[in-house]
Amino acid sequence: MKPAVPKPSEVNLSESDGVRYLHLGSEWVQGAMRITAPFDLELEYVQRMMAWLLFAAPESVRGRHAMQLGLGAGAITKFCYKKLSMTCTAVDLNPRVADVCRRWFKLPAEGPRLRVVIADAAQEVRRDPWLGTVDALAVDLYDGDAAAPVLDSAAFYADCRRTLSSEGVMTVNLFGRTENFERSLAHICTAFGARAVWQFKPTREGNTVVLAQRTPQRPARGVLQARAEAIAARWGLPAPKWLRVFKPVEK
Repeated sequence: MKPAVPKPSEVNLSESDGVRYLHLGSEWVQGAMRITAPFDLELEYVQRMMAWLLFAAPESVRGRHAMQLGLGAGAITKFCYKKLSMTCTAVDLNPRVADVCRRWFKLPAEGPRLRVVIADAAQEVRRDPWLGTVDALAVDLYDGDAAAPVLDSAAFYADCRRTLSSEGVMTVNLFGRTENFERSLAHICTAFGARAVWQFKPTREGNTVVLAQRTPQRPARGVLQARAEAIAARWGLPAPKWLRVFKPVEK
């Protein structure tokens, strides 16, 4: 007998002070959009998910491939598509999330540069068409309980690594003040090697973004500072502030 397919989570919306929030059947925020600026990144941890830009020459970003696992409110996909002019793929298990993103969160229609795949992320990242093609992989996989990532094994992160191009980078949203964090970090280090892994300090809400590179890079501080200033000037992200709270796991 085949295992039962889990019923998709209920999708709810709320609004406060000009920001629209997405929830998966609970009070936990799974995504947000400022209604007057739908293609900006509202949440601090989501902004930090773009830290892969520190390792890419700004003029090389346009036309690269971004993949988001766990669509949420679609903020990362929209930013990469609209602001960075990248080719974008978003993967989510719940078709209702994609429908709500299109209707209420300004997710653009699918086309040559944007596709939404309704699938299990663990299976999708193993598919041959993605291997070695992704330059920026954003992993944000939580259910309605938001207690821990629903996919968090060393094997899963190894599959994620295989999707990356030689210069590709994965960013992952974790909760940095829970007992699960060190285990999650260890799994990422197992899959990528500790020298390839960087981490932020937790945000006020407790989200800790971890970054892992397909090919380890250790740019000089001056290079990172120049990149951060370019990111702020081109795309309005607070990248110079990132450098105060962002460091490699292995010194």
